[in-house]
Amino acid sequence: MDLNLATLARHFSDESEAWKLIETIRWPNGPICPHCGHTEKHYFLKPKSGHRTTKAGNHSYRRVWKCASCRKQFSVLVGSIFEGTKIPISKWLLAIHMMCSGKNGVAAHELHRQLGITYKSAWFLAHRIRYAMARSPLADRLTGTIEADEAYLGGRGKRRGRPGADSPKTPVFSLVQRDGEVRSTVVANVTGATLGQILKENVDPSATLHTDEYAVYKQPGRGFAAHQTVTHKKGEYVRGDVTTNRVEGYFSQLKRSIDGTHHRVSREHLHRYLSEFDFRYNTRKVTDGERTTRMIQQSAGKRLTYERPNG
Repeated sequence: MDLNLATLARHFSDESEAWKLIETIRWPNGPICPHCGHTEKHYFLKPKSGHRTTKAGNHSYRRVWKCASCRKQFSVLVGSIFEGTKIPISKWLLAIHMMCSGKNGVAAHELHRQLGITYKSAWFLAHRIRYAMARSPLADRLTGTIEADEAYLGGRGKRRGRPGADSPKTPVFSLVQRDGEVRSTVVANVTGATLGQILKENVDPSATLHTDEYAVYKQPGRGFAAHQTVTHKKGEYVRGDVTTNRVEGYFSQLKRSIDGTHHRVSREHLHRYLSEFDFRYNTRKVTDGERTTRMIQQSAGKRLTYERPNG
């Protein structure tokens, strides 16, 4: 089923249908017990009269199952970003679709207005979704032709050139595989050692590396089959098939979106926003509905809690 605003309308307005949709996406072959991993003979516990009500006395649409193997109860929310949520699943679906279909992202204030929830809840919900969008740390290394570049986000600094060490801007390093995916990382500093370690972890040695003339790429570039550069200081941006236009285009979209949608992003949470923009870029060839479905599938096994420390 291709998910869009038209097909999702009944799921947004009917909480029980929203639960069933999440079950269909997360369990395409039937329920899976999150406690023991059993996949057969699960029993749906039909609520009795007066059961499954909230503390406020409202009816709860929570769909509960019981595992025939370990005898424990569970729902589709267990072991996912949805676990423990007090926000209706229908509102989660709308938020996910908005963040997956909006090219420039969605601000927490907009989610707060559109969903009718508090700003604090909208902020936390959005970060949970961004956490689910993050790529697996065990993803294969990039191959082929890789474009690498760094950018500086936030704060006030030089409009041209690279900011100094005391700049309030946060450096971000991105790798774009030609006709492939992007991987972005918040870095503490832009040095050959720092960028070299990221390149080593994410790019196969057989790859061809394309960068600009910045000296920090010289030493790390020796670890690959070829390292070619374009000299921006001389007005050179393309030489044959050597270019960094793709990664610079990614940064252009990222900066416009952060400035226009979020206005300000803290250094502490910037990596979450990078996961969101990387996810949309890496799924740019699929429909908004397919992107929404993929994000819900990735929500399994991920929980994000922000707790205020005591003492």
